[in-house]
Amino acid sequence: MTAEIEIADVASIVQDIFSTMMDLSVCKVEGPITPPGDRLTSSVYLEGSWKGAVSVECSRQQACDFAGRFLASDPPPAVDDDVRDVMGEIVNMIGGNFKASLGSDVRLSVPSVIDGSDYEIRICGSATCNKVAFRYEGGDFLVTVLTNHGVRPARSGAASRCDTN
Repeated sequence: MTAEIEIADVASIVQDIFSTMMDLSVCKVEGPITPPGDRLTSSVYLEGSWKGAVSVECSRQQACDFAGRFLASDPPPAVDDDVRDVMGEIVNMIGGNFKASLGSDVRLSVPSVIDGSDYEIRICGSATCNKVAFRYEGGDFLVTVLTNHGVRPARSGAASRCDTN
């Protein structure tokens, strides 16, 4: 059996989570967006018959906005532990939805959150499966799905796959 993570699946899961948990309407944006210099990236890692990662990348202000909505309170004025916890929970819910469709042996890590400026995250042996931009009233943010299933070394020039056998 082959399991795939399609862009439509990413969009549907993210839209459902943001609507349900934050009463926030987000829509998929066509075309690339440039992440802000000062940002937060929350990630979870999946291991088992499907190996990869999911991350949510947004500005610090957006992360504060998400935290306020998620906690049904005023947004914090700056990134704090509540903001980091909410960002971890958001990516955990997205990853959990993927996990449910990828097989019973797939495990989900504890979320990690990176807060900083002008950084790049690389997960050794992985390739981007899907990078989906979303827009809401507070701007654009990214959800990225990486996989190392079926990824060949870069020197081979082979394209990555986003499925399992």
